[in-house]
Amino acid sequence: MPTKIYCDSAEISQIKKFNKKKIVKGFTTNPSLMRKAGAKDYKTYSKKILKACPSKPVSLEVFADDYINMKKQALKINTWGKNVYVKIPVSNSKGVFMGKIIKELNNKNIKLNITAVYSAKQTNRILKLINKKTKVIISIFAGRAGDTGKDPVPEFKKSIMMTKKFKNVEILWASVREPYNYIQAKQLGCHIITIPPSTIEKIENFGKSFDQLTKNTVKAFLIDSKKSKFKI
Repeated sequence: MPTKIYCDSAEISQIKKFNKKKIVKGFTTNPSLMRKAGAKDYKTYSKKILKACPSKPVSLEVFADDYINMKKQALKINTWGKNVYVKIPVSNSKGVFMGKIIKELNNKNIKLNITAVYSAKQTNRILKLINKKTKVIISIFAGRAGDTGKDPVPEFKKSIMMTKKFKNVEILWASVREPYNYIQAKQLGCHIITIPPSTIEKIENFGKSFDQLTKNTVKAFLIDSKKSKFKI
């Protein structure tokens, strides 16, 4: 099965633009992207996103840090649209595993995107709690793991193997650092990769030869040196 590309953005203009692209199969957001996009009221802004993308899957994240408020937020977010995936962190900021809420929401047939996952051990804990019907995305943060010198690939391999028995579970490659991550995700058999808009545009240009890349690179250097009127 091909790896689906989701667009990782909360900018309304970008969502409108990328929703028109066939290559984009859904959208992911988080509180940081919402803030960056200038959202002031979370519900109002989320509704704008869903208006811009009424049919493709959209992940909207809770931002409470305790079980009671997280559950309240999740139940409300779930009512905002049929295409909504409620995004729940695998643990809260204190490192407490959110298994109880994951199990309860999953039992209520609420589509979940379980985020901030880094290890196959965490994937395994999630799979032990969920049913085999309600849709679940498990978002593994490859780029952030790589930033700390850790190889995320073995965690993906193990997680993907674990989900073979679950037709309702998809593994998502999150925190993309470069277009080549898309190739890696495809080779691993990730179900989804979520990518910032600027990187999706680079992926659309895949296919240039090394010779073309050399020419383009040298041309860019030449143009900049002429603009600067460099002399030696």
